[in-house]
Amino acid sequence: MDKEFYSHFQDDEKAFVDKAWDWIRRAEDHSMKRTDFLDPRQCHIITTLANRAEVRLRLDGGHPDAERKRAVITPDYRDPEEEDIGIRVLSVTSPDGKLAELEHGDFLGAILGLGIKRDKVGDVHIHSGGCHILVAAEIADYFTMNLNQVHRVSVSTELLPPDKLILSSLKLEEMTLSVASLRMDGIVSDVWRLSRAKVLVPIKAGRCRLNWKVEEDPSAPLKDGDVVSLQGFGRFKVLEVEGMTKKGRMRVRIGKYV
Repeated sequence: MDKEFYSHFQDDEKAFVDKAWDWIRRAEDHSMKRTDFLDPRQCHIITTLANRAEVRLRLDGGHPDAERKRAVITPDYRDPEEEDIGIRVLSVTSPDGKLAELEHGDFLGAILGLGIKRDKVGDVHIHSGGCHILVAAEIADYFTMNLNQVHRVSVSTELLPPDKLILSSLKLEEMTLSVASLRMDGIVSDVWRLSRAKVLVPIKAGRCRLNWKVEEDPSAPLKDGDVVSLQGFGRFKVLEVEGMTKKGRMRVRIGKYV
Protein backbone atom coordinates (compact mmCIF):
# COMPACT_ATOMS: atom_id res chain seq x y z
CA MET A 1 0.00 0.00 0.00
CA ASP A 2 1.39 3.43 -0.91
CA LYS A 3 2.49 5.86 1.83
CA GLU A 4 0.03 8.50 0.64
CA PHE A 5 -2.87 6.21 1.53
CA TYR A 6 -1.57 5.91 5.11
CA SER A 7 -2.02 9.67 5.50
CA HIS A 8 -5.76 9.10 5.79
CA PHE A 9 -5.27 7.32 9.11
CA GLN A 10 -3.77 8.13 12.48
CA ASP A 11 -0.52 6.55 13.61
CA ASP A 12 -2.26 4.33 16.15
CA GLU A 13 -4.58 2.98 13.42
CA LYS A 14 -1.84 1.87 11.05
CA ALA A 15 -1.39 -1.53 12.70
CA PHE A 16 -5.07 -2.29 12.11
CA VAL A 17 -4.84 -0.93 8.55
CA ASP A 18 -1.97 -3.33 7.82
CA LYS A 19 -3.83 -6.27 9.35
CA ALA A 20 -7.06 -5.46 7.47
CA TRP A 21 -5.17 -5.05 4.19
CA ASP A 22 -3.60 -8.48 4.73
CA TRP A 23 -7.09 -9.99 5.20
CA ILE A 24 -8.22 -8.37 1.96
CA ARG A 25 -5.19 -9.50 -0.02
CA ARG A 26 -5.72 -13.05 1.20
CA ALA A 27 -9.37 -12.86 0.11
CA GLU A 28 -8.21 -11.77 -3.33
CA ASP A 29 -6.11 -14.94 -3.32
CA HIS A 30 -9.26 -17.03 -2.80
CA SER A 31 -9.32 -17.23 1.01
CA MET A 32 -12.44 -16.21 2.96
CA LYS A 33 -11.86 -14.20 6.17
CA ARG A 34 -14.25 -13.69 9.08
CA THR A 35 -13.07 -11.10 11.59
CA ASP A 36 -13.78 -10.52 15.25
CA PHE A 37 -16.19 -7.72 16.20
CA LEU A 38 -15.08 -4.33 14.89
CA ASP A 39 -16.01 -0.89 16.17
CA PRO A 40 -17.54 1.66 13.77
CA ARG A 41 -14.18 3.26 13.00
CA GLN A 42 -12.65 -0.11 12.14
CA CYS A 43 -15.68 -0.91 9.97
CA HIS A 44 -15.07 2.33 8.09
CA ILE A 45 -11.41 1.46 7.58
CA ILE A 46 -12.07 -2.05 6.33
CA THR A 47 -14.79 -0.79 3.98
CA THR A 48 -12.39 1.81 2.57
CA LEU A 49 -9.75 -0.87 1.97
CA ALA A 50 -12.19 -3.38 0.47
CA ASN A 51 -13.25 -0.77 -2.08
CA ARG A 52 -9.66 -0.76 -3.38
CA ALA A 53 -9.61 -4.50 -4.07
CA GLU A 54 -11.49 -7.19 -5.95
CA VAL A 55 -13.28 -8.61 -2.93
CA ARG A 56 -16.76 -8.61 -1.44
CA LEU A 57 -17.46 -7.42 2.08
CA ARG A 58 -20.26 -8.14 4.54
CA LEU A 59 -20.60 -6.32 7.87
CA ASP A 60 -23.06 -7.79 10.36
CA GLY A 61 -23.51 -7.30 14.10
CA GLY A 62 -26.53 -9.52 14.64
CA HIS A 63 -29.16 -6.83 13.99
CA PRO A 64 -29.57 -3.99 11.45
CA ASP A 65 -28.58 -1.15 13.80
CA ALA A 66 -25.62 -2.89 15.43
CA GLU A 67 -22.71 -0.71 16.47
CA ARG A 68 -20.07 -3.45 16.66
CA LYS A 69 -19.97 -5.81 13.68
CA ARG A 70 -18.09 -8.81 12.34
CA ALA A 71 -16.80 -8.66 8.79
CA VAL A 72 -16.77 -11.42 6.20
CA ILE A 73 -14.41 -10.83 3.28
CA THR A 74 -14.60 -13.12 0.27
CA PRO A 75 -13.17 -13.24 -3.25
CA ASP A 76 -15.36 -11.29 -5.64
CA TYR A 77 -16.87 -14.49 -7.09
CA ARG A 78 -18.26 -15.64 -3.70
CA ASP A 79 -21.29 -14.23 -1.92
CA PRO A 80 -20.41 -13.24 1.67
CA GLU A 81 -24.10 -13.40 2.58
CA GLU A 82 -23.88 -17.17 2.21
CA GLU A 83 -21.17 -17.42 4.89
CA ASP A 84 -21.94 -17.95 8.57
CA ILE A 85 -21.33 -14.64 10.35
CA GLY A 86 -20.62 -16.57 13.55
CA ILE A 87 -22.75 -14.66 16.05
CA ARG A 88 -24.79 -16.02 18.94
CA VAL A 89 -26.94 -14.31 21.54
CA LEU A 90 -25.86 -14.92 25.13
CA SER A 91 -28.99 -14.58 27.26
CA VAL A 92 -28.25 -13.64 30.88
CA THR A 93 -31.05 -13.91 33.45
CA SER A 94 -31.43 -14.00 37.23
CA PRO A 95 -34.28 -15.61 39.18
CA ASP A 96 -34.40 -12.80 41.75
CA GLY A 97 -34.78 -9.96 39.24
CA LYS A 98 -31.74 -8.04 40.49
CA LEU A 99 -30.36 -7.63 36.97
CA ALA A 100 -32.67 -4.65 36.52
CA GLU A 101 -30.35 -2.70 38.83
CA LEU A 102 -27.26 -3.37 36.71
CA GLU A 103 -25.81 -1.33 33.86
CA HIS A 104 -23.99 -1.94 30.58
CA GLY A 105 -20.57 -1.72 32.24
CA ASP A 106 -21.48 -4.36 34.81
CA PHE A 107 -22.22 -6.98 32.15
CA LEU A 108 -19.26 -6.09 29.98
CA GLY A 109 -16.97 -6.08 33.01
CA ALA A 110 -18.15 -9.54 34.04
CA ILE A 111 -17.37 -10.91 30.58
CA LEU A 112 -13.96 -9.29 30.31
CA GLY A 113 -13.24 -10.56 33.82
CA LEU A 114 -13.38 -14.08 32.38
CA GLY A 115 -10.30 -13.26 30.32
CA ILE A 116 -12.26 -12.67 27.11
CA LYS A 117 -11.01 -10.01 24.71
CA ARG A 118 -13.39 -7.17 23.84
CA ASP A 119 -13.07 -8.17 20.18
CA LYS A 120 -15.11 -11.32 20.86
CA VAL A 121 -18.10 -9.36 22.14
CA GLY A 122 -20.58 -7.28 20.17
CA ASP A 123 -23.40 -5.07 21.42
CA VAL A 124 -24.88 -5.44 24.89
CA HIS A 125 -28.68 -5.10 25.21
CA ILE A 126 -30.27 -4.77 28.64
CA HIS A 127 -34.02 -5.41 28.73
CA SER A 128 -36.71 -6.00 31.33
CA GLY A 129 -36.05 -9.74 31.53
CA GLY A 130 -32.28 -9.60 31.74
CA CYS A 131 -29.56 -8.97 29.18
CA HIS A 132 -28.77 -10.18 25.67
CA ILE A 133 -25.14 -9.99 24.57
CA LEU A 134 -23.92 -10.64 21.04
CA VAL A 135 -20.86 -12.92 21.18
CA ALA A 136 -18.57 -14.75 18.78
CA ALA A 137 -19.98 -18.22 18.11
CA GLU A 138 -16.59 -19.95 18.38
CA ILE A 139 -16.30 -19.16 22.10
CA ALA A 140 -20.00 -18.94 22.98
CA ASP A 141 -19.97 -22.20 24.97
CA TYR A 142 -17.21 -20.79 27.18
CA PHE A 143 -19.60 -18.11 28.41
CA THR A 144 -22.33 -20.56 29.37
CA MET A 145 -19.83 -22.65 31.33
CA ASN A 146 -18.10 -19.79 33.14
CA LEU A 147 -20.37 -16.76 33.46
CA ASN A 148 -22.30 -17.30 36.68
CA GLN A 149 -22.12 -13.91 38.34
CA VAL A 150 -22.52 -10.29 37.28
CA HIS A 151 -21.59 -7.67 39.87
CA ARG A 152 -22.25 -10.10 42.75
CA VAL A 153 -25.60 -11.16 41.26
CA SER A 154 -25.92 -14.87 40.48
CA VAL A 155 -27.00 -15.45 36.88
CA SER A 156 -28.04 -18.17 34.48
CA THR A 157 -27.05 -18.19 30.81
CA GLU A 158 -28.16 -19.80 27.58
CA LEU A 159 -27.32 -19.38 23.91
CA LEU A 160 -29.88 -18.18 21.39
CA PRO A 161 -29.80 -17.54 17.62
CA PRO A 162 -29.59 -13.87 16.55
CA ASP A 163 -33.27 -13.80 15.55
CA LYS A 164 -34.20 -14.22 19.23
CA LEU A 165 -32.33 -11.04 20.21
CA ILE A 166 -34.26 -8.56 22.36
CA LEU A 167 -32.98 -5.05 21.71
CA SER A 168 -32.59 -2.49 24.46
CA SER A 169 -34.07 0.90 23.86
CA LEU A 170 -31.43 3.60 23.47
CA LYS A 171 -31.43 5.83 26.53
CA LEU A 172 -30.01 9.32 26.33
CA GLU A 173 -30.01 11.77 29.19
CA GLU A 174 -30.49 15.11 27.44
CA MET A 175 -28.97 18.37 28.58
CA THR A 176 -28.54 21.78 27.01
CA LEU A 177 -25.24 23.59 27.42
CA SER A 178 -24.27 27.19 26.86
CA VAL A 179 -20.64 27.21 25.72
CA ALA A 180 -18.18 29.81 24.49
CA SER A 181 -17.23 27.65 21.49
CA LEU A 182 -17.65 24.16 20.07
CA ARG A 183 -14.19 23.07 21.25
CA MET A 184 -14.21 19.47 22.38
CA ASP A 185 -12.46 20.09 25.70
CA GLY A 186 -14.96 22.74 26.76
CA ILE A 187 -17.99 20.61 25.98
CA VAL A 188 -16.45 17.50 27.57
CA SER A 189 -15.72 19.43 30.77
CA ASP A 190 -19.31 20.73 30.93
CA VAL A 191 -20.90 17.33 30.22
CA TRP A 192 -19.05 15.58 33.04
CA ARG A 193 -18.64 18.67 35.23
CA LEU A 194 -14.88 18.50 35.28
CA SER A 195 -12.42 21.36 35.27
CA ARG A 196 -10.80 22.16 31.95
CA ALA A 197 -7.41 21.17 33.43
CA LYS A 198 -8.69 17.70 34.41
CA VAL A 199 -10.10 17.16 30.94
CA LEU A 200 -6.90 18.09 29.12
CA VAL A 201 -4.85 15.31 30.74
CA PRO A 202 -6.88 12.32 29.42
CA ILE A 203 -7.45 13.96 26.03
CA LYS A 204 -3.72 14.52 25.46
CA ALA A 205 -3.01 11.02 26.74
CA GLY A 206 -5.18 9.51 23.97
CA ARG A 207 -8.06 8.43 26.23
CA CYS A 208 -10.70 10.41 24.35
CA ARG A 209 -12.36 9.29 21.12
CA LEU A 210 -14.31 11.36 18.63
CA ASN A 211 -16.49 9.17 16.42
CA TRP A 212 -14.50 6.12 17.61
CA LYS A 213 -11.22 7.66 16.52
CA VAL A 214 -8.62 8.80 19.07
CA GLU A 215 -8.63 12.58 19.26
CA GLU A 216 -5.75 14.22 21.14
CA ASP A 217 -6.48 17.79 20.05
CA PRO A 218 -8.50 19.53 22.79
CA SER A 219 -9.54 22.26 20.36
CA ALA A 220 -11.17 19.87 17.87
CA PRO A 221 -14.58 21.37 16.96
CA LEU A 222 -17.73 19.32 17.50
CA LYS A 223 -20.80 19.27 15.25
CA ASP A 224 -24.24 17.69 15.05
CA GLY A 225 -24.09 13.90 15.30
CA ASP A 226 -20.59 13.64 16.77
CA VAL A 227 -20.08 10.93 19.41
CA VAL A 228 -17.45 11.58 22.08
CA SER A 229 -16.23 9.05 24.63
CA LEU A 230 -13.89 9.64 27.56
CA GLN A 231 -12.33 6.58 29.14
CA GLY A 232 -13.70 6.01 32.62
CA PHE A 233 -16.64 8.41 32.20
CA GLY A 234 -18.78 7.21 29.30
CA ARG A 235 -19.87 8.89 26.11
CA PHE A 236 -22.25 11.46 24.72
CA LYS A 237 -23.69 12.54 21.39
CA VAL A 238 -24.05 16.07 20.06
CA LEU A 239 -27.75 16.06 19.23
CA GLU A 240 -27.99 19.60 17.89
CA VAL A 241 -26.08 22.85 17.77
CA GLU A 242 -29.04 25.15 18.34
CA GLY A 243 -27.33 28.47 17.58
CA MET A 244 -26.20 31.60 19.36
CA THR A 245 -27.63 33.05 22.55
CA LYS A 246 -28.16 36.80 23.01
CA LYS A 247 -24.87 36.89 24.92
CA GLY A 248 -22.95 35.44 22.01
CA ARG A 249 -22.55 31.91 23.39
CA MET A 250 -23.36 28.66 21.60
CA ARG A 251 -26.35 26.63 22.76
CA VAL A 252 -25.73 22.89 22.30
CA ARG A 253 -28.11 20.00 23.03
CA ILE A 254 -26.28 16.91 24.29
CA GLY A 255 -27.40 13.33 24.89
CA LYS A 256 -25.44 11.32 27.46
CA TYR A 257 -25.60 7.57 27.06
CA VAL A 258 -26.96 5.99 30.24
